[in-house]
Amino acid sequence: MRITNLEVDGYERVARAEDAASGLRAYISVHSTRLGPSLGGMRLWPYATDDAALEDVLRLSRAMTYKSAVAGTGLGGGKAVIVADPKDKSEALFEAMGRFVDDFNGAYITAEDVNVGIPDLRAVRRSTSHVTGLSVEEGGGGNPRAATALGCFLGVGAALLEATGSAELAGKAVAVQGLGSVGYGLAEHLRRAGASLVVADVNPERLAGATAELGAEIVSPEDLYDVECDVLAPCALGGVLNDETIPRLRCAVVAGAANNQLLDEHRHGEMLRERAITYAPDYVINAGGVINISCELRPGGYDAELAERRVHEIPKTLARVFARARERRITTHAAAQELADAALSADPA
Repeated sequence: MRITNLEVDGYERVARAEDAASGLRAYISVHSTRLGPSLGGMRLWPYATDDAALEDVLRLSRAMTYKSAVAGTGLGGGKAVIVADPKDKSEALFEAMGRFVDDFNGAYITAEDVNVGIPDLRAVRRSTSHVTGLSVEEGGGGNPRAATALGCFLGVGAALLEATGSAELAGKAVAVQGLGSVGYGLAEHLRRAGASLVVADVNPERLAGATAELGAEIVSPEDLYDVECDVLAPCALGGVLNDETIPRLRCAVVAGAANNQLLDEHRHGEMLRERAITYAPDYVINAGGVINISCELRPGGYDAELAERRVHEIPKTLARVFARARERRITTHAAAQELADAALSADPA
């Protein structure tokens, strides 16, 4: 395996790995270990170019720093991306990825992410101990995506409270973009709370399930931005809030699980503010997974009750963000950034 370090301003370590035997081509980015070892999922995606993969891992690792800081997990921010088609996954590929993770000597701790699940992490673990999110039977805290979905659900209520004065979901219309495990889990919570659902996904089986099990209405991914609803919940990939989509939105709230929802954090955050759309900053509302994993890394081992209690604090954190944005007349993204910066500048506990 050939590992090449890349110099990137503002990041502690960024590296690229190539392994001819397994076909691995991957990047790991450690943005900050100021508050503790960096944690971030391992994403597998068929990026069109290496530059696109590098840009993604840099943005995602930076967001993980802020997510962990605002959530008070005692962890830093990192991320890994594998440049590959999901159909080409193999145990050898993930074992090689484990060797790459191990080269960071604990400064980066990995977990599952898009196209990477627990079976893949088991292969990674053969080459490194710096793996989280395995089953409870294996000493982990289980799939963190359930905690992410729960936190997002609670956050939707907090955002509605800010926008409308009521957190009541019964009778509200929510448009969910992306029905992966987190998006579908969020949709289930919303339906149980009495919300009606409009959903979009590229997977026909997921759409069929949402229709049969949740009574959801289906629209195309492109048409979802034009749906009149109370809440838009982006739960797929990032960059969906941009110059083209924001003018089309017909909602009071944007609150979902996707990372890096704002294509341009400053300009598009301001566009939402000017339209009086309440935006729940992604790295605040989707922190349930990292909170769950932080409870796995405690000296005494995973504590499920503690994890659930801390996930239920996400609405309080969002309330702080919204209050700061109102008081300072800034975007909610900028308010969240100020809270993260304050945590990062404080003395570590």
